[in-house]
Formats: sequence, structure tokens, C-alpha cells
Amino acid sequence: MQRKLMWMCAAAVSCFTAVSAQAQVNPPPAAPVDPAVAEFKAARDKISADYKTDRAACDAMKDNAKDVCVEEAKGKEKMAKAEFDQKMKPSDGNARKVAEAKVEVAYSIAKEKCDDQKGEAKSTCVKQAKADESKGKAEVKAMKK
Repeated sequence: MQRKLMWMCAAAVSCFTAVSAQAQVNPPPAAPVDPAVAEFKAARDKISADYKTDRAACDAMKDNAKDVCVEEAKGKEKMAKAEFDQKMKPSDGNARKVAEAKVEVAYSIAKEKCDDQKGEAKSTCVKQAKADESKGKAEVKAMKK
């Protein structure tokens, strides 16, 4: 009787092993990829790769030139993302975001460039950058109306 029980258990284990092995051999079919999603991901990856390339180019620079280069790379990435969003989903809101990004990027780069100067020239440069930013923000605000 024990021998018969042992054979039945062995047969059951081998059946379970065969079934689980079969499940591992045949993977489920791959989910279809939506072309729009693939395009979106490819564009985002390209923007990210461009940023990394631009950022790597800045590593060879020193002092404030490096800081300006980094700000330009960040700004270029921010602009590319905003413009891509506008391209994918054109709307007034996304158009404003593009305009806001341009203003913010221009200000951050101008402010970083002002760091090269000293004294009165630096304060004048910063004031001009802030004035340009305020003017740009006013234009963006006018777009909302």
C-alpha cells in the first residue's frame, strides 16, 4: 500500500513539474505598442540624451563659463520639453507654458552671465535681467486674456 501511495505521489509531482515547465516555456504574447506612445517616449529620450550631451560639454569649462553652460543646457532641455508638449497637445495653456519657459530660461541665463561682472556693472546687469523677466511675464500674462 505504501508503495502504491509513493508511486502516486511521484506521478503527481512529475505532472505538476511538467505543467509548470510548460508555463515557463510559452511566454505570454507581447502587448502591442501604441505608435503614439512609442513616439512620445522616443522624443522624451532624445531630449534627455541631448541634455546629457550638452551637460557633458560643460564639464570641460571652468568657473562661471561652466555655470552659464549648465544653465543653457538646462534651459534648452526645459524649452524642448515645453515645445514638445505643445506639439503633442496644442492648446493655449501649453503655448503659455512655452512662453513662460522662454522667459524663465532667458532670466536664469542672464542672471548667471551677470556673475562674471563686479560692482555697479553686476547690479545693473541683474536689474536689466529682472526688468526683462518682468516684461516677459507681463506678456505671458497678457496671453491669458
